Amino acid sequence: MKHFVYISAVIACLLFASCSGTRRLPEGEKLYTGADIKLEYEGKIKNKKTLKAEAESAVRPKTNKGFLGMRPRLCMYMYAGEAPKSKFKKWLKKKGEAPVLLSSVKPSATSGFIDAKLFNNGVFKSSTQYKIVEKKKTGKVVYTCHIHKPYTIKELKFPAGNTDLIRLIAFSEEKTLIKPGQDYNLDALKTERVRIDAMLKDNGYYYFNPDYLFFGADTSETDRSVTLKLAVKDDVPEKALHIYHINNVYIDPDFSLDDSKDSLKNDTLHFENAFFMVKEPKIRPRVMLRSVYLRKGEVYSRKNHNITLNRLMSMGNFKFVRVNLVESDTSAPGYLDAKVLLTAMPKRTFRSELDLVTKSNDFTGPRQNLSYQNRNTFNGAELFNVNMAGSFEMQFSGKNKNIYSYSLNPKVELFIPRFVVPFKTPRTNGMYVPKTRISLGYNYLKRMSYFDMRSFQFLFGYKWKEDIRKEHELNPVSINYTSVKNKSEEFTTLLNENPFLKKSYEEQFIAGATYSYSYNEQVLTGKKEQYFFYGAAEIAGNAFSLGRAIAGERISPDNPGKIIGSVYSQYARLSVDGRSYFNFRNKSKLVLRLYGGVGKPYGNSSTLPYIKQFFSGGPNSIRAFRINSVGPGSFQQSSDKKNAFLQMGGDIKLESNIEYRYDIFRFLKGAVFADAGNIWLMKSNPANTVPAFSVSTFYNEIAVGAGVGLRADVSFFVLRFDLATPLRKPWLEEGHRWVTDKISFGSPSWRSENLILNVAIGYPF
Repeated sequence: MKHFVYISAVIACLLFASCSGTRRLPEGEKLYTGADIKLEYEGKIKNKKTLKAEAESAVRPKTNKGFLGMRPRLCMYMYAGEAPKSKFKKWLKKKGEAPVLLSSVKPSATSGFIDAKLFNNGVFKSSTQYKIVEKKKTGKVVYTCHIHKPYTIKELKFPAGNTDLIRLIAFSEEKTLIKPGQDYNLDALKTERVRIDAMLKDNGYYYFNPDYLFFGADTSETDRSVTLKLAVKDDVPEKALHIYHINNVYIDPDFSLDDSKDSLKNDTLHFENAFFMVKEPKIRPRVMLRSVYLRKGEVYSRKNHNITLNRLMSMGNFKFVRVNLVESDTSAPGYLDAKVLLTAMPKRTFRSELDLVTKSNDFTGPRQNLSYQNRNTFNGAELFNVNMAGSFEMQFSGKNKNIYSYSLNPKVELFIPRFVVPFKTPRTNGMYVPKTRISLGYNYLKRMSYFDMRSFQFLFGYKWKEDIRKEHELNPVSINYTSVKNKSEEFTTLLNENPFLKKSYEEQFIAGATYSYSYNEQVLTGKKEQYFFYGAAEIAGNAFSLGRAIAGERISPDNPGKIIGSVYSQYARLSVDGRSYFNFRNKSKLVLRLYGGVGKPYGNSSTLPYIKQFFSGGPNSIRAFRINSVGPGSFQQSSDKKNAFLQMGGDIKLESNIEYRYDIFRFLKGAVFADAGNIWLMKSNPANTVPAFSVSTFYNEIAVGAGVGLRADVSFFVLRFDLATPLRKPWLEEGHRWVTDKISFGSPSWRSENLILNVAIGYPF
């Protein structure tokens, strides 16, 4: 019933969204539709966009939220009426938005706010007038700001003196954020105070505060400049002027939020100048101390304080981490006791998940995943995972009815919170704990009437983060062995008809190394422009080929070498994924993405292994085409859904996407997008039926699609619906590949062939 109410609310919202929201306004009132800011400048001014943005940020109140000229939340509120009686209308009123009336606007006060904002940006003598523009049911305010050239920074003078504090501040002058010639900006001065405060706290001034610093200003009318003088206030508390050292370090690994903040337990263990508040910690003391950077006798550093918090949390064993610093009870002043309070997570967890999966090839069935996790396997904060996954899928209708497949996928992983290497590694000041990963997996896949496939995977590698944005993963050992047995005559015939697929399935032993790097600015909230980059590189088979070369053996794709009875793959592969996110004030977002990848088989191989080839089309690719159905080049994949898993891949992939995302109603989001790209085979590939990549012609083989999307985004879960249609089909004859003139939404046959609905979890990029 609750879901019915929600659905009804959305439908009602959409039905009434076309209204302007002005039909039920109180008598004599008008709806406030916003403000126009007009800036009139005196002379040449550089930062016009910044000044206008600052003026706009001062405008009050905000208008009713709109979407493409509609105001759905206002419509909900107005439709509910003044005194709703039904539960549905009460819900509409509660979730709706009251009208912002023109009578509630105070343009005189807003003009003062605008002038204050401009003052903070160096326009000390701005003047803002306003005019109210009314229509029949609506009204807006036009603000006109008269702006002179902003005052610029002529000089910033740092304090001079003989105290350690003053000398330290003066020593940081070369790192100042305030430079001569910059426009005066109050926020920049505040940021400079925070910078100096952070530097002082990293040098032991624990009790210092940015408010203890102030800037004196001397303005000049002749050249409109400001001379700033930085000083320390006279009434700074005495203890803020002294350096503090760490005295005792107490670590409580069994802290409960119900415990008293200052309570210390009687049972303690002394280890490497630290006191553990239990005699036998569940995690070895040495392991915990690797992440504690506040040490006895050292000068207090806020950087080390933050490193301690971040590293202890990134271990994955603690629900809450807190570090309390109190003045030490010693005869000598200037000492702090550090109390590290750790609230542990459960050592063991068990999870069971059951999903119902429907694929674009009409296969449907359940998927079960059972997982066990131990967060402290060998008392060294090691994370041990055991997963058992299985799935069954079948076509329940159509000509391939009752065709089915099933799989079993057990996997074990061990994460060790340090680099496991045969040499001693130096202690770093990284915010995050590096981890060594050991993984062993087995996959069994039964495709009825085709084959049985068994795969073994082994991985040994490292993961570490430079900071919150940058992450590395290096796997010096990556092994994948696959055997295909019980091949049916039908499957063998399909492979014989396509030498490319046949060669791909033959090369089933992969042993090499992989490396990936990611840079993600989406973790930086509030940033207007965010960038993401992911790059991955891998090589395989070189060690085996080197050994055979040393032994004097000659190998080639026609005379390949084998390991444990299987031809081993030799190749190099590189892929890059770059994205830009442009965030707008109305919570809408423009996303641009560019993906490129290339794989080169050589030595022992003439093709890439099937699992390492590139594919195009599907929910996270070109959404106007079915999964893996685009390319290579101008080749048209088979439309037989029964054999969709045998789609051809490529050695090269280029893809670009553009998507505009906007809010519709609270958790309901919309999108408009366009995708383009394709995959290609390299010239060295022996598949003669498929054209090879050519620099002079590849652009003419680009597939293009566009569509609209609807997403239910509840922060921890995103359900996505994308409806798209092809605009360009690269397998058609040249001159006829653009199909925009054939779009016919009224034709059932056209809709059946060209409207592709993608249902997925999460955003595509």
